[in-house]
This record gives sequence, structure tokens and C-alpha cells, in this order.
Amino acid sequence: MTLFCKQCSSRRLPKYIEAEKTTLWLCEKCKNFTDINDLVIRKQTDEERETAKRKEKEFEESTNFPKAKLNRRKGVN
Repeated sequence: MTLFCKQCSSRRLPKYIEAEKTTLWLCEKCKNFTDINDLVIRKQTDEERETAKRKEKEFEESTNFPKAKLNRRKGVN
């Protein structure tokens, strides 16, 4: 399995599909799902894209990491 798409040379990311109980690789540029043997299974649907964006936004809103305050070290040669 290559990490780069054969069609557009863009990077692929693994996505677990609960309904199919398998991991497919998604090309972010082509929006194609491929399996471990580099066979194109299907295209990503608009509903799947919206769900992923919504989950990402919910995660960003639910995490409250404090901003790091930069302190200058004094007396260091």
C-alpha cells in the first residue's frame, strides 16, 4: 500500500468505516476511497464530507487547551 495516490500523487489518509468494519484509504484531492490493494472502491459522498467537518469542528470546540505563555529566560549566558 502506497501512501500516495497513483492518479494525482496526493497523500492518502486511513479512514475507518464503521458500517463496513474496514479501513479504507482516502485521497484528499481525488476524494477516492481505496483498499489495501490500491483498488478504487468508491468516491467520498457529500454527506461523509459534511460529517467529517462537523466532527472536526465539535472536537475543536470541546477541547480547551490553554494558550502557552512565552516567558523570556533571564540571566542565561
